Amino acid sequence: MKPIRVLTIAASALLLATARGDGAQRPGAVCPDPARPCPGFRPHDLSFVLPRDAAARADDRSEPFFAVILRSGPRCSIAEEQRRAAQLLFPRNKVFSQRFECDGDVENNITYTSVSASAAFLALHAGSTRAAADAALARVRATRRFPGANLRRMQVVRVHP
Repeated sequence: MKPIRVLTIAASALLLATARGDGAQRPGAVCPDPARPCPGFRPHDLSFVLPRDAAARADDRSEPFFAVILRSGPRCSIAEEQRRAAQLLFPRNKVFSQRFECDGDVENNITYTSVSASAAFLALHAGSTRAAADAALARVRATRRFPGANLRRMQVVRVHP
């Protein structure tokens, strides 16, 4: 095979992988597509690519992202049924909720930065840029179902026991 053709095929494969999201499989990259979550997470979690090394650490963190907080309430008060109902409204963006240490489940070890540990929330992944987040907030407000919706910049945190 000619070197130019090999290079073209390799570049095409790389572009295809990046377009599908496979190129963002670096540790910390958020997996915002509800149809393609990263492994190792529960349905109510926003997943991210976990580190593959064996380094000891207190937690693993995603890259920063924006979220639209759809609603909040007392700790552990937002049910999975509410999350699933909201997910139906936004099929291309992951809807996630805070369930850290709820239901007596010590292995429920996903939490989020920039939110109160004493409150529950339901949120929509809104992208990594302010422009994408503003567009997501506009879509949420257009539904008129989440009157207090607001933006928050945060990270997913997987706490190690």
